[in-house]
Amino acid sequence: MSTDEQLRLQPADPAPPFCLKDTDGNDVCLTSYLGKRVVLYFYPKDLTPGCTTQACEYNSIYHTLRQMGVELLGVSPDPQSSHERFRSRYELEFKLLSDPDKLVLKAYGAFGGKKNYGKIYEGVIRSSFVISPEGKIEAAFYNVRAKGNAQRVLDYIASHPL
Repeated sequence: MSTDEQLRLQPADPAPPFCLKDTDGNDVCLTSYLGKRVVLYFYPKDLTPGCTTQACEYNSIYHTLRQMGVELLGVSPDPQSSHERFRSRYELEFKLLSDPDKLVLKAYGAFGGKKNYGKIYEGVIRSSFVISPEGKIEAAFYNVRAKGNAQRVLDYIASHPL
């Protein structure tokens, strides 16, 4: 599938349901968050420069999001053990979820064809979503830059109160 043909979720689309393992091996299911706004962000790999920047920026706004009644979840294909090292090293306070089969990444359009130096390859498409309390996509941000993504999502939430 080319980058132009990939699935892209739109506002008002139902958020694809999922249950993924967190760093402690617990199942985290989107249905558990019905009634709350959720920020769900997808990133390529723990402990890499861009993903570390993004995670630390989200961590810096985590308490603000919580005060606004918003839950924050990060998802990558990395195993739980990698997420644990990542959380520990950077004192991340929010949940990191493992999607090793990339099923949730694909359901959200966050995995597929990417271009790098003119070549197309398969990989994680750095993306962030705001999910409404009713379980619908409120905002979808695809192909985001690691730096500044958290602030962009926070600005969206602040300017779109429930």
